[in-house]
Amino acid sequence: MTRPITAGIDGSEESLAALAWAAREAVRRDLPLRVVHAWRFQTHDALDTGDRAAQERWVREAAEEAVRAVRERHGGLDVTTDVPEGDAVETLTAAAAGAEMLVLGSRGHGRLMGFLVGSVGQQVIVDAERPVVFVRAGDKASDEVAGHEIVVGQEGDPEDSAAALGFAFETAARRGATVRAVRAWTLPPVFAYSPSSLQLLDEAGGLEPFERKNLAEALAPWRERFPDVHVVEHVEMGSAGQVLLSVSGTAQLMVVGRRARRSAVGARIGSVAHGVLHHADCPVAVVPPA
Repeated sequence: MTRPITAGIDGSEESLAALAWAAREAVRRDLPLRVVHAWRFQTHDALDTGDRAAQERWVREAAEEAVRAVRERHGGLDVTTDVPEGDAVETLTAAAAGAEMLVLGSRGHGRLMGFLVGSVGQQVIVDAERPVVFVRAGDKASDEVAGHEIVVGQEGDPEDSAAALGFAFETAARRGATVRAVRAWTLPPVFAYSPSSLQLLDEAGGLEPFERKNLAEALAPWRERFPDVHVVEHVEMGSAGQVLLSVSGTAQLMVVGRRARRSAVGARIGSVAHGVLHHADCPVAVVPPA
């Protein structure tokens, strides 16, 4: 079964940038592009009409206008457009389930978040079974050039970040890009050391060599699978979010794993993903565990 790359749009400048990004990625991966514009019937919309058919027609025309520009830019690309009426979270989550990835617009900085980045975006990340990529309005094709890296965060054991590393390496292979694999570490409290962990640290020669060894082990299977992808191993002391953001200036894409959970106060996507989504200027891919 061929999975399309799916772009969720809402008429905003950010979502149109996401659509353009998704189209370029679909061309690289030789996949079809699906465009989804979810909408709800409004009795007091901008057209001042309570006619459901008229509202659907307006939404469909707006979506088709956006798709027209994509077709003109990528003549051979297979593009389909859907304008389902219904809840945005449910619609986008369902769209992600059948997609190679879901691409959404991101406003990002500060407390005022775009429609697809606020509560809707967070809930989609929590529920999505496939990677979700967020793209800012200023994103452009020229950002995807040689010298701009695919930055991916790695933490924990090798299997903990396997899905994120796989996504990063595959994307880099198709773009001819370098992967910068980042592992951040902090000094744990003394009581966190067990006799076995102290032995491992002693064998590795200290904390930083121990972290470098863990990163190298996590990268080994992906280096073997993608031998042509150049890799930079980046180990630095500090919080994961801060270290990732410190290298985002040379990134064409940031890839982080998902540690999502639900609580009484709503969907939580993990502090690292949350910080990167807010402050990274490049597109950010949030990848669920395999």
